[in-house]
Amino acid sequence: MPSVKPLSELSLAWSRGHGLLDFMARPMFDSLSNRLQRIFKELRGEGHLTEFHVDEALKEIRTALLEADVNLQVVKDFTARIREKAVGSEVLTSFSPAQQVIKIVRDELTRVLGGEQAPLALKKRPSVILLVGLQGSGKTTTAAKLALHLKTSFRKQVLLVPADAQRPAATEQLRTLAKENGLMAFDPKGEPDAVVRTKAAVKDAKLLGYDVAIVDTAGRLHVDEALMDEIGRIRDASEPDEILFVADAMTGQDAVRSAEAFGAKLPLTGVILTKTDGDARGGAALSIATVVGKPLKFVGTGEKVKELELFHPDRAASRLLGLGDVLTLIEKVSAETDEAAALRTAEKLRKNTFTLTDLREQMTQLKKMGPLGGLLGHLPKIGPLKGLANLEIPEDATKSLEAMIDSMTPEEREDPKLLDGSRKKRIAKGSGTSVPEVNQLLKQYLSMKKMMKGAARMRG
Repeated sequence: MPSVKPLSELSLAWSRGHGLLDFMARPMFDSLSNRLQRIFKELRGEGHLTEFHVDEALKEIRTALLEADVNLQVVKDFTARIREKAVGSEVLTSFSPAQQVIKIVRDELTRVLGGEQAPLALKKRPSVILLVGLQGSGKTTTAAKLALHLKTSFRKQVLLVPADAQRPAATEQLRTLAKENGLMAFDPKGEPDAVVRTKAAVKDAKLLGYDVAIVDTAGRLHVDEALMDEIGRIRDASEPDEILFVADAMTGQDAVRSAEAFGAKLPLTGVILTKTDGDARGGAALSIATVVGKPLKFVGTGEKVKELELFHPDRAASRLLGLGDVLTLIEKVSAETDEAAALRTAEKLRKNTFTLTDLREQMTQLKKMGPLGGLLGHLPKIGPLKGLANLEIPEDATKSLEAMIDSMTPEEREDPKLLDGSRKKRIAKGSGTSVPEVNQLLKQYLSMKKMMKGAARMRG
């Protein structure tokens, strides 16, 4: 994938050399992942494995899962299935028994997380997606995120439908999100009845040729008859293809219990888990598919509208065990990379004409993909890439670098040799940095340019 290489290689090259190791928001699963990796490191350290070793590892796994707020029955079934498969002569006498056990654990984690990635089943036009959940779970923002995902990934024309008549601000919030992100929202024109709103919106979507209508329903602080009755009538009026329960990952097993309650009243087709970028322990994600019997289809990975990802159980299992998720990393880079610009960068690297202006453009591309620490977190935490995967990088790591480059004249960006002492002082003053920091930028740039020139020659 030539369009990916220049950006990804520059990103990693810069992270190696810049020494920015202060802060990174810890995503869901990090604490549990670290615990599991320690357990398996000890297991790999054993010369040979016995039932005792497996049982001791399973005890620690059980404790780690319970502390991560995973459903008790899910934990019992999970560890029992692993023991059944791991304790046997075929595994314990194999050439690499620890690796065999890790493979069994990965396969079981994938099963618990849902098995396979479950795509949306959009069968008609317009297809209707009904979002349901408790108040505060993030339904309205998720509606906009899902609309943007369908628009950018599948070129669908999407109509957002504000069917939360209980909370006046919800309608305005949805309209604002739509306007800010180039989406369309239905205007309820003050209609106070959510069912009437939904009927009118679906009718409009059909007449105007929309592919999908996403209905944002009202929530409550808890499940009650009035809420379920309203959602039931909205469902009958809209005949949805998908009914997705939106759950807050921060609430742990409460999210699972709420999903069960909604599932008992509605034919749910899947779950969207929000706020997975916070300090959620992962218990909801590891429990919800098994307990509710419905697949986890999407996860919200941040507050921005573009921060919604398809949930892949196998990739999540690999990340939990420190094996990385390079496929998702490649998809993120590919989605945000301008192919023509990337090819131009590759050509400049090959000809050794890569300038500070080009570096500034690469930083802009990099920022589109979110925090660098989050991207590097997709790399394996074992093996040769372990150091990169564990880098802690501030979210504003590039701000001072951008400020220094922006404080240069076009001539200085094209030819850094022009930067004498007085020019460096001017740049430092204009960017709020210091002359040593300007020198460090130039040193890193020249070093990276030299390394990338070599890499480009090798590819050639």
